[in-house]
Amino acid sequence: MAEPHTLHFSDDSFDEEVLKSEVPVLVDFWAEWCGPCRAMGPVVDEIATEYHGKAKVGKLDVDHNPQIATRYQVRGIPTLLLFKDGAVVDQVVGAVAKDKVASLLNSHVSN
Repeated sequence: MAEPHTLHFSDDSFDEEVLKSEVPVLVDFWAEWCGPCRAMGPVVDEIATEYHGKAKVGKLDVDHNPQIATRYQVRGIPTLLLFKDGAVVDQVVGAVAKDKVASLLNSHVSN
């Protein structure tokens, strides 16, 4: 079951939804075949719910949206990129614990 607060970004929607966002945006670059990506899925969903209204949190499937993955030189997945004011301000590569993802966001969101 998909989490209602987790967004799904695409090559077509990325600039509008991510780069022009007025709040920080956490993007999970992933693929269906990637085991560590699937393990991160519930973490990303929980973060999306907890930060709803303070940040956007979503996923971008690199197999179906290669342009954005190439633009940001995503070579390993899962990769989490945090965007603020249209620029990458932080990143994490690989499966990580929820508290690491939360601390990444905490330094960039308004309470």
